[in-house]
Amino acid sequence: MKRIKNIHPGEILLEEFLLPLGITAYRLAKDTGIPQTRVSAIVKGNRAITAGTALRLSKYFGTTAKFWLGLQDDFDLEEERLSGEKELGNIKHYATSARKEVA
Repeated sequence: MKRIKNIHPGEILLEEFLLPLGITAYRLAKDTGIPQTRVSAIVKGNRAITAGTALRLSKYFGTTAKFWLGLQDDFDLEEERLSGEKELGNIKHYATSARKEVA
């Protein structure tokens, strides 16, 4: 089964907000006070959305900060899961481990 690419919040920012609204990364930076280099790095998927950035984006776009942080959390968890699949597979559930120790 083929996996769907993990989508960075910057891609959502670009495809669902900036492009449809005709807003450039430069304008977003100027209007929100977020450094242009940070906006560009987020859009390129090279930087995470922090709490401060989430607050500014939420105010600007009329969303919630939790929306942006949720996108970032989902992305980070999936990246970690994918990179640590083998290691995570070696971890046994507590209840299973505890029963073996008692027996």
